[in-house]
Amino acid sequence: MTRHTHLSNTSANTPGVHAAVDLAIVGAGPCGLAVAVAAKEQGIRFAILDRGAITESLTHYPHYMTFFSTAERLEIGDVPFTIPEPKPTRREALAYYRHVVAHHELQVRQYEDVTRVVRHYGPEVADKQALEGEKGENHDGFVLHTRTRDGREDRVHVRAVVIPTGGFGEPNRLDLPAGEPDGRVIHYYKEPFPFFDQDVAVVGGGNSAVEAALELYRSGVRVRMVHFAAVFDRGVKPWVRPDIDNRIEHREIVMHWKSRIAALGPRTATIVCDDTGGATEVPNDWVLAMTGWRPDHTLLDGLGVRTDPRTGIPDHDRATMETNVPGVFIAGVIAAGYNANRIFIENGREHGALIAAAVAGEAS
Repeated sequence: MTRHTHLSNTSANTPGVHAAVDLAIVGAGPCGLAVAVAAKEQGIRFAILDRGAITESLTHYPHYMTFFSTAERLEIGDVPFTIPEPKPTRREALAYYRHVVAHHELQVRQYEDVTRVVRHYGPEVADKQALEGEKGENHDGFVLHTRTRDGREDRVHVRAVVIPTGGFGEPNRLDLPAGEPDGRVIHYYKEPFPFFDQDVAVVGGGNSAVEAALELYRSGVRVRMVHFAAVFDRGVKPWVRPDIDNRIEHREIVMHWKSRIAALGPRTATIVCDDTGGATEVPNDWVLAMTGWRPDHTLLDGLGVRTDPRTGIPDHDRATMETNVPGVFIAGVIAAGYNANRIFIENGREHGALIAAAVAGEAS
């Protein structure tokens, strides 16, 4: 197979220059990088852009977290992920994916936000409005409008576009009468030390909530948990369950089952039990809302990609990952819709080869 050296010194990777490439990849997470590697192997000219850093979402993970997956299941691009322990830490994963970028000489346009994607029509098309049908077969590609951190704007003309933007688009916010107070309700948990000797409510019943609660408890924080269900989520790691169960049994962590935070006072939280309707006011300085995130469908919606309102899954062909709009593909967690536990790095990384094969096939 012919290997194509990515456009390291061309306009495709130089902000401010109108460029033309075969494929644009909007997001440089693990699944986006997997698409880039597969595209390079197919000889596809591509540009990969991210509004943040490479694997930006991983930078928001807890500083000391360990992945549930083993290292080999997180590998992409045939680059070995060699570490002392079977399961990598956040720091090891961040270093590994940067090594993949360097190894494959992927020129990632970091800190360049794709603000919109529009269909492009050739000059021979007079009535563009009439051709803006549901599938838009008559367009000859897309134009990405981008903006860098320093305000420079660019346009990239592409034949196809991949949206592998992951599941961290918008947090599932608490339903509070006055909305979430700025700075007090936190949706990213990184480390316990800022919360020492504080009253913290952890909302949620999944791995993120349980692990945050335990780490906070062991770091001198007064912790209570609030969960809408009567039990923890089934996906909580089995080796963590005895620990959290014991902490709750001994009242070292106070648990509010089938409950929600109904209001926040200056230094209090009102917790309502959905079973009894009873309200309890408790001391509170911070709320860690480990309630999950929703993928950002803004670009897909703007292009006319249909999304199932019940599942949040964009309409796509699983064999190619192409959506109902020809030339628009998805990859990674965004293909799971609202159920982010269905697609992880270890299976989302497989989408790259499917997409590259489809794009290469259309070009031949």
